[in-house]
Amino acid sequence: MKPTLLVLAAGMGSRYGGLKQLDKLGPNGETIIDFSIYDAIRAGFGKIVFVIRKDIEEEFKEVVISRLSGNVEVDYCLQELEYLPEGFKLPAERTKPWGTGHAILMAADKIHEPFGVINADDFYGADAFKVLAEFFATLKTGNENVYSMVGYDVANTLSDFGSVSRGVCLENDENYLLSVTERSQIERSHSGIAYKDETDDLVFLIPQTIVSMNFWGFTPQIFKQLSDRFAGFVEKNIQNPKSEFFIPSVVNELIESKETSVKVLHSSARWFGVTYREDRELAVSKIKQLVEEGIYPENLWK
Repeated sequence: MKPTLLVLAAGMGSRYGGLKQLDKLGPNGETIIDFSIYDAIRAGFGKIVFVIRKDIEEEFKEVVISRLSGNVEVDYCLQELEYLPEGFKLPAERTKPWGTGHAILMAADKIHEPFGVINADDFYGADAFKVLAEFFATLKTGNENVYSMVGYDVANTLSDFGSVSRGVCLENDENYLLSVTERSQIERSHSGIAYKDETDDLVFLIPQTIVSMNFWGFTPQIFKQLSDRFAGFVEKNIQNPKSEFFIPSVVNELIESKETSVKVLHSSARWFGVTYREDRELAVSKIKQLVEEGIYPENLWK
């Protein structure tokens, strides 16, 4: 059975100043999502499922889903604030999405096979999809709790226009994930790559430090694990309007409780994203270069 790709496209894009998911960056109006899907199809993924918001549904179908018709099986689901466990009511002051873990839960009825998870506004590169597809191909029956994560060198994930948040990874000698720790305000300076810790001191990272870019490989077993933990999360955080249910937090819990193991897949792919509006010009330039190098055709869906 071919794996599915789950694309998280319901984010707000507040720092970017618009819908990054639908910004046309390629030579023929392609979005970053288009390149991810093209790479996924080449790697052997058989279905694409999007998680989007109701307010962008029609535009998303017109810009993204319509052009994929005939190229791959496509489906989508909605991530809305009111989708909460039974017994909970959405607080009036809540405007922020519930986070990436909640987004994955929305697709539980759409996916019944191993699947990859990516952000819609990140360019992951062809090799990243290839290594995940190869991991799924070696996954044996009975290993439903063996997951994976595509890791990137932190030096290859920074923005020239501001600080970023990254999940800094710790792995063992066999490349299994031990933990993911969210670090904010990571920046490159003349002194090196560093972030500020809880006491506001600079902590330096070597350029090869592996970070998570939210590229995960799961089996359907993850849906029950997420559902069980989301109920507890909501009970504790229902009155906190900024709280989010993040994938790495759940993965950390699953690793600590020995319910799962997560293989870190190292990729040679070139990652880039559009965190800030100023990142856009550089992203357009990089995509243009990849087309000129022949890595992608000038028109992906011709």
